[in-house]
Amino acid sequence: ELFGHVRGAFTGAVGDRRGRFELADGGSLFLDEVGELPLPVQAKLLRVLQSGQLQRVGSDREHHVDVRVIAATNRDLASEVRAGRFRADLYHRLGAYPLRVPPLRERERDVLLLAGSFLEQARGRLGLRGLRLTDDARQALLGYDWPGNVRELEHLIGRAVLRAQAQGSEGARRILSVDARALDLPLP
Repeated sequence: ELFGHVRGAFTGAVGDRRGRFELADGGSLFLDEVGELPLPVQAKLLRVLQSGQLQRVGSDREHHVDVRVIAATNRDLASEVRAGRFRADLYHRLGAYPLRVPPLRERERDVLLLAGSFLEQARGRLGLRGLRLTDDARQALLGYDWPGNVRELEHLIGRAVLRAQAQGSEGARRILSVDARALDLPLP
């Protein structure tokens, strides 16, 4: 996926295929969950980051790429390095400009902003005139710890909108209110 392959490199490789690095040449490549990469792939990734050189699977030919890499992980990579599960040299190569994004539970102000965005997405998807959170729903969202982070909030809002819509009687003709009961948050 990252480095591409040539025809015949493995069963099912019926043609040459450029990898994500070649496709991103001259631009940026986002690598999500980089902490999950196996050690052999980490070594290949490090080579591309250091030299800009890669080889497609099954090929002896080198390709040069110029790619800015943005990597994300939910793991503590320093701990992973100490445990031998992540290469120290790759850790330092990726750490040129680290940004820590705190979990949602540490960003209380963002909870309602994100919830509003997810409400707007649901409104458009469902063709509703308007959606709003009631005061008790806002308080419930602010009081929750968000172990599943932003993805949990997104799915929770989606389910709550469907519950509120099912409980409503006028459908898309009015502004639908999502209350704490529709959120169905676990009790603290």
